[in-house]
Amino acid sequence: MSAKATPAELDVLPRDIRFKTEGVGRGHWLGGDPVGTAVFNALSITFPDGERMFIDAVRHYRDRLSGKLLEDVKGFIAQEAIHSREHHMLNELLDRTRYPVAEIEEEVRGRIAFSRSRGPMRMLIATISLEHFTAMMAEMHALHQDVLDTAPPEIERLWRWHALEETEHKAVAYDVYMEVTKHWSPFQRWLRRCVAMAIIGYLFPRNITRFATKLLEAEGYEPRVARKAVQDYLWRKPGLFSRGWRSFFAYFRPGFHPWDIDTRDLTDKWKADFEATPIAA
Repeated sequence: MSAKATPAELDVLPRDIRFKTEGVGRGHWLGGDPVGTAVFNALSITFPDGERMFIDAVRHYRDRLSGKLLEDVKGFIAQEAIHSREHHMLNELLDRTRYPVAEIEEEVRGRIAFSRSRGPMRMLIATISLEHFTAMMAEMHALHQDVLDTAPPEIERLWRWHALEETEHKAVAYDVYMEVTKHWSPFQRWLRRCVAMAIIGYLFPRNITRFATKLLEAEGYEPRVARKAVQDYLWRKPGLFSRGWRSFFAYFRPGFHPWDIDTRDLTDKWKADFEATPIAA
C-alpha cells in the first residue's frame, strides 16, 4: 500500500501563547496524584532540550528544501521553539530544592549531546522517531482526555495545545528525511528509520520511567515501590504508553507515512480554543 502524503491543506501554525502555570509548583498538581504528577513532570523536563535538537535537525537541511515543505519547516521550528520556551517556564516552577530536576536535565543534555555528536543525518533520524512518539502521545491525549481532567485548567490547556501542534507538524521532520534521502534505496530508508525507532522505543519509555521514579523517590518513596507505581501508570492504568501500541508498531511498516494515521478529527475541535491566539512570525 502506498504511503499517504502530508495533507496539502494542512498548515503548521505556531501559536504564541504564554501559559500561567504556577499551579505546577503546588505539589501534586494532577488531582493530588503523586505518580501522575511525577510522570508528566518527567516528560516536561525532557522537552526543552529535546525540542531544540529537533529544530536543529531539520534546520540543517533547510537549504535543500523548497515550496510547501520549506514553509512547513518554518512553522515546525517556530512551534517547537515556543514549546521549548513554555516547558522551560513550567519546569522552572518545580521545587528544585526538593526534586532532582537539575540532575535530570543534565542527563537529558548529555543524551542529546551524544545524539548531536553522531552527525546531522543520525540526529534527523532520531528526531523522526521521537516525533512519532510525541504524535502517538498526542493521539492518546485526544482519545483519553480524562487523564488531565483533574489538572489546573491552564496546565491542562498547555498540554492540549502541545498535543494539537504535535499533531499538526507530526510529519514535517519525516518529510524532510524522505526528501533528503531520495537518492537512497527504499530498503535503506526503511532500515535506518526502523533501527532507530527500535532503539528509541526502548530507551524513551525507560528514561521517562527512571526520571519519574527519581521524582517520587525525592518524596520518600522506596525506589522499588516508586518504579512499580510509575510502570503501572505508563503501561497499565491509565496506560499512557501502552494505549498507543498500534500507532507505535505502524511505524515499522514499509511505506509508512505519519499521515497514514489521520488524527485531525481528534484535534480539530481543540483549534477553536486557540483561534484568537497570535500566530508567531
